[in-house]
Amino acid sequence: MRIRITHQRITIALQLILLAETAFAIWGQRWFTAFLTAMIIAITFFPLLFERRFRIHIPPELQLAAIAFVFASLFLGEIRDYYTRFWWWDMALHTMSGFLLGILGFLLVHITNETEKIHVHMKPGFVAFFAFMFALGVGALWEIFEFTMDSFFGMNMQKPMLGDPSGLTDTMWDLIVDGVGALVISLLGWRYLKNPDERSFLERWIDSFIERNPRFFKR
Repeated sequence: MRIRITHQRITIALQLILLAETAFAIWGQRWFTAFLTAMIIAITFFPLLFERRFRIHIPPELQLAAIAFVFASLFLGEIRDYYTRFWWWDMALHTMSGFLLGILGFLLVHITNETEKIHVHMKPGFVAFFAFMFALGVGALWEIFEFTMDSFFGMNMQKPMLGDPSGLTDTMWDLIVDGVGALVISLLGWRYLKNPDERSFLERWIDSFIERNPRFFKR
């Protein structure tokens, strides 16, 4: 319970920072920044709304990780221009997205594997492979989205990197670190299924998800 309260306080602190930024942007008549920051605030409530709408209880650690990712990518990255100020910022966030998408992919197929209504049982290796491909696939779709936005709307989502102004190097490194993050999570997930007694942060998150959503899992 104490951990959940701590994560809630951190989430509220991030939301207050965003709210202050929105207020300052309105005061300075920076309307686009105000709109974008307000949208980020709305996005930070998605895990809570998702939990209430579908009655799927998300571990507080995973909720905070998702909110921190949105804060770091949209607020610090786009509004505070960290993508330009720090060349490694984009790579770090894509690695984190590989982690988060790998966890999501793993949980999706793990729920399917354990649901009694679906008479399919997949081996740990396939579950891990699915989690890896899910994260890599979503990462590839995001790169296609960036290319589309740059091509049709003149945006600068595929940024110059390491002396390459075309954005190709940026795209390839994004996919590489997506894959690295997804691979780490897939291996940890495989180890969890093979050796449930092994403990890591992923095992704790999975156990927490199972305990809070017993209706999805056979007991």
